[in-house]
Amino acid sequence: MTDRQCVEFLQWALPQLGLRWAGFRKVRGQVRKRIVRRLNELELMHIAEYRRYLADHPAEWTVLDACLRISISRFFRDRDVFDHLRDSVLPDLARTASQRGEQRLKVWSAGCASGEEPYSVALIWSNHVQPEFPELELHVLATDADETMLQRAEQAHYPTSSLKDVPADWKQNAFVCRDDEYQLVPQFHALVDFRLSDIRQAIPADAFSLILCRNLVFTYFDEPLQQQVLAALAERLLPGGYLVIGKHESLPANTTGLVPDPARLGFFRRA
Repeated sequence: MTDRQCVEFLQWALPQLGLRWAGFRKVRGQVRKRIVRRLNELELMHIAEYRRYLADHPAEWTVLDACLRISISRFFRDRDVFDHLRDSVLPDLARTASQRGEQRLKVWSAGCASGEEPYSVALIWSNHVQPEFPELELHVLATDADETMLQRAEQAHYPTSSLKDVPADWKQNAFVCRDDEYQLVPQFHALVDFRLSDIRQAIPADAFSLILCRNLVFTYFDEPLQQQVLAALAERLLPGGYLVIGKHESLPANTTGLVPDPARLGFFRRA
């Protein structure tokens, strides 16, 4: 399958899944490899045959949807975002929760991939925030639609490349090096609960002080689906809570009730 054939196929298929071509333009190379692998599994020679196969086998759309998931993750990816979480947002949320007499601060990491994002929040909390608020517990719910990714997250084994932005002293205290991989110690693992869930189909029932939904909905979903998911996210956000999207993403036009943080970086606060 040529690059042009891949582009034509994606421009045809993506809208039928509530996805948009603009989000896939830069990652089409890895998507093409997955689709070619699927064609080989089905013993199909041409992408046109796959289009016919999709028409004859509606369940195959679920398989294609899985081929389109993009998981790029590492600890403290976009370091300035996590610096702002460390220095401003998490302490502010902890202070508010403490003043309310709450005992737990709830965070949701949506599209958590192999767990680096929620574990990064756990590291910041344990090393920087909790010493000032010892009476307050952190609970991070981490969800993803990819079961394989969640299995990796539960195992919490990472290569050196995933930890390149972790401060040296945190790395030493939070990980054990085994066979050229780093194992997260139980203390930090215990702060995160993982759940298999597709944000297009289900939203957790809890209310959260912080929702991280980065480089997913507002990159890959089409605008009607963005609006639908955003409304659900806003409903789950406590007053004064933060929604964090990708630093290069933007919310749909005419979004109300969410105020951009002065630092920008994809932070929005519920009024």
